[in-house]
Amino acid sequence: MKKKILDRYEHTTDGRVIIDVSARRVEDLYENFDKIAPYHKKDLDEDLVYYLTDCVTEIGREDFVVRFMFEHFPTEEFMLRVRTSVHKFFMYQREREHAAMNKMLRTSVILLLIGIVILGLSLWVNLFVEEGNPSFLDKFFAEGLTIVAWVSLWESLATLLLNWLPHLFQMRLFRKIAEAPVQFQQPSEPLSDQHDGSASIN
Repeated sequence: MKKKILDRYEHTTDGRVIIDVSARRVEDLYENFDKIAPYHKKDLDEDLVYYLTDCVTEIGREDFVVRFMFEHFPTEEFMLRVRTSVHKFFMYQREREHAAMNKMLRTSVILLLIGIVILGLSLWVNLFVEEGNPSFLDKFFAEGLTIVAWVSLWESLATLLLNWLPHLFQMRLFRKIAEAPVQFQQPSEPLSDQHDGSASIN
């Protein structure tokens, strides 16, 4: 299955996967509302971002390059802008993901501490309840504390175990794209007929 996926892409002479992106103009790579912002601060087009992340996820651990093709071959200045934009945008996305992961970890730690404190309190309350002649409300309160403690502990562990790896995966994905080589193809050079792993940004 993996070989069939990789066969959809062209490869460089040294075996790296080529992710092709075609657009009429360099400006088509960016969101419409962001046209007047400096290039290094522009948000990339949503379809382009989805396409790149989907391709990199699909090819797995394979080394790759991102190759752009425009109607008119860009100048050195525009090629530098595109490379800078791609790098800065995906590094920014990585930082956002890192911040989200840190927030998740803080929430998990807080829930863990709350759960431990409430569990200790519930053990102390249950000890007094067992020694006396507890009423229904006493038992209800003691059992309620125990349940709240375990719910808090479970929520802490579930948050950590279920959300930590997806955040880490996204961070690594964004970093790979940010650090990938960016190439440019002359518009007169046709793409291979065997390759359908390309995107057109309008």
